[in-house]
Amino acid sequence: MSKQRADYLRERSAGTSAGYTGVAALLPGEVLWRERYTYLEAHGYVLRQRYRPDWVPSWLNTGFAPYSCEDSIMSLEDQILDAVRLRDNLTVAIKIVSSASEEITIARLLSSAESSRNPNNHCVPIEDVIPDPLNPNKSLLIMPYLRPFDSPPFEVVEEVMDFIKQTLEGLCFIHSQGIAHRDCTSGNIMMDGRSLFPDGHHPVYKRATQDISGEARHFNRVGRSIRYYYIDFGMSSHFKGDESPYVLGAKGGDQDVPELSNEYPYNAFMVDIFILGHLYEMEFLQVYLGLSFLEPLVSALTHSQPERRPTAESALRMFHDIHQGLNHTHLHWRLRKRSESGTERVVYDTISAAKMGLSLVRRGIMGS
Repeated sequence: MSKQRADYLRERSAGTSAGYTGVAALLPGEVLWRERYTYLEAHGYVLRQRYRPDWVPSWLNTGFAPYSCEDSIMSLEDQILDAVRLRDNLTVAIKIVSSASEEITIARLLSSAESSRNPNNHCVPIEDVIPDPLNPNKSLLIMPYLRPFDSPPFEVVEEVMDFIKQTLEGLCFIHSQGIAHRDCTSGNIMMDGRSLFPDGHHPVYKRATQDISGEARHFNRVGRSIRYYYIDFGMSSHFKGDESPYVLGAKGGDQDVPELSNEYPYNAFMVDIFILGHLYEMEFLQVYLGLSFLEPLVSALTHSQPERRPTAESALRMFHDIHQGLNHTHLHWRLRKRSESGTERVVYDTISAAKMGLSLVRRGIMGS
């Protein structure tokens, strides 16, 4: 993300456009989407008002502050943009990729009819691939629009366990296809948030309604079915038959992977194992109290020696053993942040206990 975009989003989140004057003009990376607006509309995908060829900023003649107008909201990335699919009014994501890239081949393999029937497939489905009208070497991938996996935040232990279960299942599936993701960091695991946001939300300013007139109505995670997905196979490798999984390369979102190297080959599958274990450590163990039962799993996944890490299938079995050792009360207890003060912890624990009691009463009534 460019500094200009980052500054703008920081100002918007603070509720001010303090001195920001650049929203009236598209950034260079946004112009390429304006140039494709009509083509995409003809294929059934409509971009936001900002990218219409005849767009005039709505605030120029209204006196409204730019940050209060939906069409002031920039795209976050040059190569990815949201759109609305006309046939069902659903929000999708469109990504520009090289037509000759391994990413398209891998994405199509993981989205094939056979792969889609596998319940352990947690790879973002590719719903369409269309030629880029302005560059014969590019294609446009159409995918479901997804949210960051931790937005809104996790609330109870069971939600963390469900996330770990799904991501391990997904990694088992990916590896079973001879594919190593190689960049399965927190930014490349997302969720379908439609069950939490029944009226939708703005695709960039995710806390707001689609017209940014107010805060988007949403439910908490408890009792909601959420599915998590791996995205972005741009760094992935596909190993066919008995092909060696050893690769070179030091790029990636997680630079703590010890074996990354441009000189010494390493096992790409074991990199995925480390990255996922490191994600669990950073997003859960270091943020919340009461998750020490996950430490053996995380320690195994992040072992400094790749050959001593478990395979994805072995890691999933380890997880199931841990899960079976937890009782109902533990699973439904709230997540306690390490940053909470003592007073906050008492208050939140009391509220959580009350909610759990109410849930058990309701369950008893329904079961009687």
